[in-house]
Amino acid sequence: MHNFKRFTQFHRIIPGWFFLILLAAVSCSNHEVTIHFQSEKEVSGQKFALEEITPGLPTDWDGYEYVVLEFMISTPQRFQVGFTTETGYNELRVMSYTPKGWNRLAIPLRFYRNPPDARSDLAATYNQPRYTGWINLTGNRGPLRGVDSIGIRMQAPIGNPVLKLRSVTLAKEDPGDQYLGEDPVVDEFGQYNLGDWEGKVHSLEQLRKEWAMEDDQAEGSADFGYSRFGGTLAARIDTGSGFFRTEKIDGRWWFVDPEGYLFLSHGVNCVSPGGGGNIPRLENRRNLYKELPPEDMSTGSGRYRAASFGAWNLSRRYGGEARERSIDNIFTRMDRWGLNTIANWSNRDVYHRNRKAFTLQLDDLGIEGSLMGLADVYAPDFEEKTDQAVRASVEPYRENPWVLGYFTYNEPSFLGQESRLCDLILAGKEERPIKLALAEHLAGGDSPERRVQFIHNTFRIFIETVDRAVERHDPNHLTLGIRFGQEAENEILELCKDVFDVFSFNCYDLYPRKEMMDRFMEVTGKPMLIGEFHFGTVDRGMAQSLWQVDTQQERGVAYRYYTEQAYSHPGLIGTSYFQWCDQDLTGRSNDGENYNCGLVDVTDRPYPYMAAAIAETARRLFEVHSGTLPPVEQAPARARGHHAIPDLWE
Repeated sequence: MHNFKRFTQFHRIIPGWFFLILLAAVSCSNHEVTIHFQSEKEVSGQKFALEEITPGLPTDWDGYEYVVLEFMISTPQRFQVGFTTETGYNELRVMSYTPKGWNRLAIPLRFYRNPPDARSDLAATYNQPRYTGWINLTGNRGPLRGVDSIGIRMQAPIGNPVLKLRSVTLAKEDPGDQYLGEDPVVDEFGQYNLGDWEGKVHSLEQLRKEWAMEDDQAEGSADFGYSRFGGTLAARIDTGSGFFRTEKIDGRWWFVDPEGYLFLSHGVNCVSPGGGGNIPRLENRRNLYKELPPEDMSTGSGRYRAASFGAWNLSRRYGGEARERSIDNIFTRMDRWGLNTIANWSNRDVYHRNRKAFTLQLDDLGIEGSLMGLADVYAPDFEEKTDQAVRASVEPYRENPWVLGYFTYNEPSFLGQESRLCDLILAGKEERPIKLALAEHLAGGDSPERRVQFIHNTFRIFIETVDRAVERHDPNHLTLGIRFGQEAENEILELCKDVFDVFSFNCYDLYPRKEMMDRFMEVTGKPMLIGEFHFGTVDRGMAQSLWQVDTQQERGVAYRYYTEQAYSHPGLIGTSYFQWCDQDLTGRSNDGENYNCGLVDVTDRPYPYMAAAIAETARRLFEVHSGTLPPVEQAPARARGHHAIPDLWE
């Protein structure tokens, strides 16, 4: 372990030329440290002694529950915050809701000490909301003793950002977060207020002119040669079954639409009027907003209901007809861009127009966060309750030809965590059926292999029970699988192959790797659908998404490259981009995410580069998937993912 007091004394006397090879420049004045992240570096950042910031800070943090940072960062780009302890270096990711404004962020120390709490899906497991930012749980975990230094670093910085840190303190109870700036972070339209960019809205008059320009554009569905249900008019193989199905033709998989046309599902998630600009968790954050939306301008329901700038902007655009007219415009845009599928988590009012194919996720299947996305299949009433839940989900759609199919679940978190999940089940205070079944199983021998065997068998029982119920209550529609968020091993693929009609997975990457898809298709013998992917950047005050690019133009380049590379695989028959509208600038309700990942911004204006890219790719997809046209070769100039940051400290 480095002696960071000696390091900081040393760096004061070394010659200036030596700093050119450092990953970042650090300057200290009045206990304030400034880090200049260098965009030409793959990873840029610096470790330095806590004594430089807060003299006298304890090195043993056992009696404390929060570390409190006062900082200002010039970008919403994610950055790593870690501490060197007697057992090693321990870090996590931070995204700030207040770029270019000072804020006080309290980070719970349990995030550094312990593995993430058990949750049902990956986002809920690893994303933790706060009031002035959100935290993604990465890195190592361990005791916080002998803490002598802090490290702050960033991967592939965009635009040479700067972070200033003026205080690091400890607290035993949550002191809360606080925005310390004077200017509001969010303007009256729901946009980021502390920066500017090309196309930013500065007045309602400007916004109305741009809305009118979009309304004057011609509709474009005929340009894509789509059938009534979104299939390819030039490729009809029969008169159809009346519902969507899958077919393998000359070694290539396809959906077939209800009228017999070959169909590729070119979709987008979270399609909804008034999306974006919600302001959940308003406590302690009112000074972030220049003006709050009227109380009747809200979206969501229950604990996710929130005042919404998105809804307010639609009211400004359409008045009392906002909901109906905005839904009409959703379909106009989808026609214009060549999108033919309304994917997961979209608004039921949009689905029920029956104008585009749509996917649904089954509800109330008994999935528990404490079981990491599994259900207690050993409970005596599990099958009966599952049957009732599936019936309620599918019966209203049994005869609806627009339904592409049903997903069982999304990104269960138990994969790779089977042994830990067994520990959690055994440690539970309640003598529940799954605990008794596990104890009985391990009585025959407790080993990592037997633990994996139990969890995977539990998963098998779960998916088979759900599948039987779907077949019983809706034999007309496809089962689209579980949208795995991690690369599934062959054992999981074997369990899925005889249950689902389509193997679905989410893939946040530059493009889906051919060798991975080859393995999926070879083991399952099924066609594939990608449930989520996206690209974003940092110019709008939001975090840059799971895969970042440098500019809005590069988002369009990345979309085309990813999508066409995906459809060039003979087994890939669907993609769903995540998501229709940008996430909320100050974080979505359940986990704090605030990604610039939308096709539409909070002011109800499309991102032009994304719209153009989607339309151009839509015109090519049939030929790309047929193998008669190669996918585009232009990749984004500099794209980086959310995976582990390279260890470049030394």
